[in-house]
Amino acid sequence: MPFNIAGVLVPLHLIVNPRLIIPSIIVKDIRQLDFPELRKAGYRGAVFDKDNCLTVPHDDRLVPELQEAWRICRETFGEGNVLIVSNTAGSHQDAGGIGAEAVSYHLSAPVLRHPSLKPSYSCIASIRAYFASLPVPVRDEELIIVGDRLLTDVVLANRMSPPSEKSPIGDLSSSDEKVSEVTKPAGPLAVWTTGMWRRDATVLRWIEQGLLHGVQRWVIPEVPNAEQMRRFVRPLPPIEEPVKEEGMLKKLWSRFRR
Repeated sequence: MPFNIAGVLVPLHLIVNPRLIIPSIIVKDIRQLDFPELRKAGYRGAVFDKDNCLTVPHDDRLVPELQEAWRICRETFGEGNVLIVSNTAGSHQDAGGIGAEAVSYHLSAPVLRHPSLKPSYSCIASIRAYFASLPVPVRDEELIIVGDRLLTDVVLANRMSPPSEKSPIGDLSSSDEKVSEVTKPAGPLAVWTTGMWRRDATVLRWIEQGLLHGVQRWVIPEVPNAEQMRRFVRPLPPIEEPVKEEGMLKKLWSRFRR
Protein backbone atom coordinates (compact mmCIF):
# COMPACT_ATOMS: atom_id res chain seq x y z
CA MET A 1 0.00 0.00 0.00
CA PRO A 2 1.50 3.36 -1.04
CA PHE A 3 1.97 6.08 1.57
CA ASN A 4 -1.25 8.09 1.64
CA ILE A 5 -0.67 11.71 2.68
CA ALA A 6 -4.31 12.63 2.10
CA GLY A 7 -5.40 9.84 4.45
CA VAL A 8 -2.86 10.76 7.12
CA LEU A 9 -4.15 14.35 7.23
CA VAL A 10 -7.81 13.32 7.65
CA PRO A 11 -7.73 13.33 11.51
CA LEU A 12 -6.88 17.03 11.35
CA HIS A 13 -9.89 17.63 9.12
CA LEU A 14 -12.07 15.72 11.60
CA ILE A 15 -11.34 18.38 14.23
CA VAL A 16 -13.16 20.89 12.02
CA ASN A 17 -15.77 18.52 10.56
CA PRO A 18 -16.14 15.31 12.62
CA ARG A 19 -19.16 14.11 10.63
CA LEU A 20 -16.82 13.11 7.80
CA ILE A 21 -16.01 9.78 9.45
CA ILE A 22 -19.63 8.72 10.07
CA PRO A 23 -21.05 6.21 7.56
CA SER A 24 -24.70 6.29 6.53
CA ILE A 25 -24.94 2.48 6.45
CA ILE A 26 -22.86 -0.21 8.15
CA VAL A 27 -22.89 -3.77 6.78
CA LYS A 28 -20.62 -6.78 7.05
CA ASP A 29 -20.23 -7.06 3.27
CA ILE A 30 -22.06 -6.16 0.07
CA ARG A 31 -24.39 -9.16 0.31
CA GLN A 32 -26.38 -7.15 2.87
CA LEU A 33 -27.04 -4.27 0.47
CA ASP A 34 -30.42 -4.28 -1.26
CA PHE A 35 -29.34 -2.92 -4.63
CA PRO A 36 -32.82 -2.94 -6.27
CA GLU A 37 -34.18 -0.97 -3.30
CA LEU A 38 -31.31 1.51 -3.60
CA ARG A 39 -32.04 1.92 -7.30
CA LYS A 40 -35.71 2.43 -6.56
CA ALA A 41 -34.76 5.17 -4.09
CA GLY A 42 -32.96 7.11 -6.81
CA TYR A 43 -29.37 5.85 -6.57
CA ARG A 44 -28.08 5.27 -10.11
CA GLY A 45 -24.35 4.63 -9.66
CA ALA A 46 -21.93 2.94 -7.29
CA VAL A 47 -18.27 3.33 -6.35
CA PHE A 48 -16.50 0.38 -4.73
CA ASP A 49 -13.19 -0.08 -3.03
CA LYS A 50 -11.33 -3.27 -4.03
CA ASP A 51 -9.24 -4.85 -1.24
CA ASN A 52 -11.28 -6.47 1.54
CA CYS A 53 -14.44 -5.10 -0.03
CA LEU A 54 -14.66 -7.10 -3.26
CA THR A 55 -11.43 -9.09 -3.24
CA VAL A 56 -8.91 -10.55 -0.85
CA PRO A 57 -6.11 -7.97 -0.41
CA HIS A 58 -3.55 -8.06 -3.24
CA ASP A 59 -5.77 -10.33 -5.35
CA ASP A 60 -7.70 -9.32 -8.46
CA ARG A 61 -10.42 -11.96 -8.30
CA LEU A 62 -13.84 -11.46 -6.75
CA VAL A 63 -14.41 -13.26 -3.45
CA PRO A 64 -16.56 -16.31 -4.41
CA GLU A 65 -19.15 -15.57 -1.71
CA LEU A 66 -19.90 -12.20 -3.35
CA GLN A 67 -20.56 -13.42 -6.89
CA GLU A 68 -24.36 -13.27 -6.73
CA ALA A 69 -24.46 -9.90 -4.96
CA TRP A 70 -21.96 -8.45 -7.42
CA ARG A 71 -23.99 -9.70 -10.37
CA ILE A 72 -27.16 -8.12 -8.97
CA CYS A 73 -25.32 -4.85 -8.34
CA ARG A 74 -23.99 -4.58 -11.90
CA GLU A 75 -27.34 -5.54 -13.43
CA THR A 76 -29.21 -3.09 -11.22
CA PHE A 77 -27.10 -0.01 -11.91
CA GLY A 78 -26.12 -0.90 -15.45
CA GLU A 79 -22.89 -1.14 -17.44
CA GLY A 80 -20.49 1.68 -16.70
CA ASN A 81 -22.41 2.92 -13.67
CA VAL A 82 -20.43 0.72 -11.27
CA LEU A 83 -16.89 2.01 -10.80
CA ILE A 84 -13.97 0.57 -8.83
CA VAL A 85 -11.74 3.14 -7.14
CA SER A 86 -8.68 1.63 -5.48
CA ASN A 87 -5.58 3.13 -3.89
CA THR A 88 -3.55 0.42 -5.62
CA ALA A 89 -5.00 -0.58 -9.01
CA GLY A 90 -5.50 2.51 -11.16
CA SER A 91 -3.47 4.80 -8.91
CA HIS A 92 -0.36 6.72 -9.94
CA GLN A 93 1.74 3.80 -8.67
CA ASP A 94 0.04 1.32 -11.03
CA ALA A 95 2.69 1.39 -13.76
CA GLY A 96 1.10 1.28 -17.19
CA GLY A 97 -2.32 0.61 -15.68
CA ILE A 98 -1.58 -3.12 -15.65
CA GLY A 99 -3.23 -3.59 -12.25
CA ALA A 100 -6.33 -1.69 -13.33
CA GLU A 101 -6.66 -3.80 -16.47
CA ALA A 102 -6.41 -7.02 -14.47
CA VAL A 103 -8.98 -5.91 -11.89
CA SER A 104 -11.36 -4.67 -14.59
CA TYR A 105 -11.08 -8.02 -16.38
CA HIS A 106 -11.76 -10.14 -13.29
CA LEU A 107 -14.54 -7.95 -11.86
CA SER A 108 -16.20 -6.97 -15.17
CA ALA A 109 -16.28 -3.30 -14.20
CA PRO A 110 -14.22 -0.20 -15.04
CA VAL A 111 -11.39 0.87 -12.73
CA LEU A 112 -10.77 4.59 -12.26
CA ARG A 113 -7.36 5.93 -13.23
CA HIS A 114 -6.57 8.68 -10.75
CA PRO A 115 -3.38 10.63 -9.97
CA SER A 116 -4.11 11.13 -6.25
CA LEU A 117 -5.16 8.65 -3.58
CA LYS A 118 -8.46 8.52 -1.71
CA PRO A 119 -9.82 10.57 0.02
CA SER A 120 -8.10 13.52 -1.70
CA TYR A 121 -10.17 16.19 -3.44
CA SER A 122 -8.24 15.43 -6.61
CA CYS A 123 -9.54 11.85 -6.49
CA ILE A 124 -13.05 13.20 -5.90
CA ALA A 125 -12.68 15.36 -9.02
CA SER A 126 -11.68 12.27 -11.03
CA ILE A 127 -14.75 10.37 -9.82
CA ARG A 128 -17.03 13.26 -10.70
CA ALA A 129 -15.44 13.60 -14.12
CA TYR A 130 -16.02 9.90 -14.83
CA PHE A 131 -19.71 9.93 -13.92
CA ALA A 132 -20.25 13.24 -15.72
CA SER A 133 -18.85 11.67 -18.91
CA LEU A 134 -21.45 8.88 -19.04
CA PRO A 135 -24.21 9.05 -21.69
CA VAL A 136 -26.63 9.75 -18.83
CA PRO A 137 -24.53 11.59 -16.23
CA VAL A 138 -24.79 10.53 -12.59
CA ARG A 139 -24.86 13.25 -9.95
CA ASP A 140 -23.18 13.02 -6.52
CA GLU A 141 -26.50 12.48 -4.73
CA GLU A 142 -27.24 9.50 -7.01
CA LEU A 143 -24.11 7.61 -5.90
CA ILE A 144 -23.40 5.06 -3.23
CA ILE A 145 -19.76 4.73 -2.15
CA VAL A 146 -18.81 1.40 -0.57
CA GLY A 147 -15.58 0.53 1.18
CA ASP A 148 -13.98 -1.02 4.24
CA ARG A 149 -11.89 1.97 5.38
CA LEU A 150 -13.31 4.87 7.37
CA LEU A 151 -10.49 7.35 6.72
CA THR A 152 -10.52 6.82 2.96
CA ASP A 153 -13.82 5.46 1.60
CA VAL A 154 -16.27 6.94 4.11
CA VAL A 155 -14.46 10.29 4.32
CA LEU A 156 -14.34 10.42 0.51
CA ALA A 157 -18.12 9.97 0.30
CA ASN A 158 -18.84 12.55 2.98
CA ARG A 159 -16.49 15.11 1.44
CA MET A 160 -18.70 14.97 -1.65
CA SER A 161 -21.76 15.87 0.42
CA PRO A 162 -22.84 19.50 0.91
CA PRO A 163 -23.17 20.16 4.66
CA SER A 164 -26.61 19.56 6.18
CA GLU A 165 -28.49 19.54 2.88
CA LYS A 166 -31.11 16.85 2.40
CA SER A 167 -33.38 15.69 -0.40
CA PRO A 168 -36.33 13.29 -0.48
CA ILE A 169 -35.84 9.64 -1.29
CA GLY A 170 -38.09 8.40 -4.03
CA ASP A 171 -38.08 6.83 -7.47
CA LEU A 172 -36.50 9.62 -9.48
CA SER A 173 -37.27 7.86 -12.75
CA SER A 174 -41.00 8.58 -12.59
CA SER A 175 -42.75 11.80 -11.68
CA ASP A 176 -45.98 9.86 -11.09
CA GLU A 177 -44.54 7.98 -8.14
CA LYS A 178 -45.07 9.41 -4.68
CA VAL A 179 -41.93 10.68 -3.02
CA SER A 180 -41.25 9.07 0.34
CA GLU A 181 -40.90 11.09 3.50
CA VAL A 182 -37.51 9.47 4.05
CA THR A 183 -34.65 11.92 3.58
CA LYS A 184 -31.11 11.33 2.44
CA PRO A 185 -27.93 13.40 2.28
CA ALA A 186 -27.56 15.59 -0.80
CA GLY A 187 -24.32 13.76 -1.61
CA PRO A 188 -23.33 10.10 -1.96
CA LEU A 189 -24.48 7.42 0.45
CA ALA A 190 -21.46 6.32 2.51
CA VAL A 191 -21.48 2.54 3.11
CA TRP A 192 -18.92 0.98 5.46
CA THR A 193 -18.22 -2.76 5.18
CA THR A 194 -16.82 -4.13 8.44
CA GLY A 195 -16.00 -7.70 7.37
CA MET A 196 -12.46 -8.61 6.33
CA TRP A 197 -11.67 -11.43 3.92
CA ARG A 198 -8.08 -11.31 5.15
CA ARG A 199 -6.60 -9.33 8.05
CA ASP A 200 -4.90 -6.20 6.79
CA ALA A 201 -3.76 -2.89 8.36
CA THR A 202 -5.04 -4.00 11.77
CA VAL A 203 -3.54 -1.08 13.72
CA LEU A 204 -4.92 1.52 11.31
CA ARG A 205 -8.37 -0.06 11.46
CA TRP A 206 -8.24 0.02 15.26
CA ILE A 207 -7.37 3.74 15.14
CA GLU A 208 -10.19 4.41 12.65
CA GLN A 209 -12.76 2.65 14.82
CA GLY A 210 -11.51 4.52 17.89
CA LEU A 211 -12.01 7.84 16.09
CA LEU A 212 -15.51 6.81 14.99
CA HIS A 213 -16.52 5.73 18.49
CA GLY A 214 -15.16 8.99 19.92
CA VAL A 215 -17.13 11.10 17.43
CA GLN A 216 -20.31 9.08 18.04
CA ARG A 217 -19.97 9.34 21.80
CA TRP A 218 -18.92 12.95 22.26
CA VAL A 219 -19.87 14.88 19.13
CA ILE A 220 -22.62 13.25 17.04
CA PRO A 221 -24.34 10.60 19.20
CA GLU A 222 -27.14 9.94 16.70
CA VAL A 223 -26.61 9.21 13.00
CA PRO A 224 -29.22 11.10 10.93
CA ASN A 225 -31.85 8.80 9.36
CA ALA A 226 -30.20 5.67 10.80
CA GLU A 227 -33.54 3.90 11.22
CA GLN A 228 -34.71 4.92 7.77
CA MET A 229 -31.53 3.68 6.11
CA ARG A 230 -32.25 0.14 7.31
CA ARG A 231 -34.59 -0.26 4.35
CA PHE A 232 -31.46 -0.73 2.23
CA VAL A 233 -29.99 -3.48 4.43
CA ARG A 234 -30.97 -7.12 4.44
CA PRO A 235 -29.75 -10.12 6.46
CA LEU A 236 -26.73 -12.08 5.36
CA PRO A 237 -27.57 -15.32 3.54
CA PRO A 238 -27.41 -18.41 5.78
CA ILE A 239 -24.13 -20.30 5.81
CA GLU A 240 -24.40 -23.67 4.13
CA GLU A 241 -22.72 -26.26 6.29
CA PRO A 242 -20.94 -29.04 4.37
CA VAL A 243 -22.57 -32.45 4.59
CA LYS A 244 -20.41 -34.77 6.63
CA GLU A 245 -20.02 -38.28 5.28
CA GLU A 246 -20.31 -41.12 7.74
CA GLY A 247 -17.24 -43.20 8.34
CA MET A 248 -17.11 -46.93 7.60
CA LEU A 249 -17.48 -47.96 11.27
CA LYS A 250 -20.48 -45.66 11.70
CA LYS A 251 -22.16 -47.11 8.61
CA LEU A 252 -21.60 -50.67 9.87
CA TRP A 253 -22.96 -49.75 13.31
CA SER A 254 -26.06 -48.15 11.71
CA ARG A 255 -26.74 -51.32 9.69
CA PHE A 256 -26.17 -53.51 12.75
CA ARG A 257 -28.72 -51.50 14.78
CA ARG A 258 -31.38 -52.07 12.12
